[in-house]
Amino acid sequence: MRFAGLALLFLPLSDVGTEIEQDWSGADVATTRLKPSEFTEVPIAIRTELEHRGCTVPQPHGATRPTNVISGKFTSSAMMDWAALCSRDRISVILVFRGASTTDVAELARQPDREYLQTVSGGAIGFSRGLGVASATFIRQHHDAKSDPPLPPLDHEGIDDRFIGKGSVVHYWSGRWLQFTGSD
Repeated sequence: MRFAGLALLFLPLSDVGTEIEQDWSGADVATTRLKPSEFTEVPIAIRTELEHRGCTVPQPHGATRPTNVISGKFTSSAMMDWAALCSRDRISVILVFRGASTTDVAELARQPDREYLQTVSGGAIGFSRGLGVASATFIRQHHDAKSDPPLPPLDHEGIDDRFIGKGSVVHYWSGRWLQFTGSD
């Protein structure tokens, strides 16, 4: 039994690749995805719309409370919006509910959940995508004038779309959704 950890050394290389692939696929399937009803602070109309769309909300590895549904002034300084990471068939998209309306919903940054897996504590593989509110100060501090579009007047917040521990992109509404460099 003490040599069990060496078993991979004796597998044909094709089997090693298959085993590694299964670990990542298994981690994708095992990612915790919460039902919208578990977000009791979110307006019921938005929770109902998320359920109607077949959404679950993927949780970053090690999350101790429900996350990835946020509120902020994402489209104007005059109203509160909601953003949710909606996973369907292990592909996530950020849904932005303008003014908490379920009829004015933008879809941003569609990506397979698997693209946000990484090795986490103890060598486990865990989901690592998280949403946060990006203030105007945060956006200015992280703006990359060489690669980002010019900054418009920043009079409201953006959505910080993070690959936890790696970096982020900020989605900012200015007549259309712009992308700026976030943290690195």
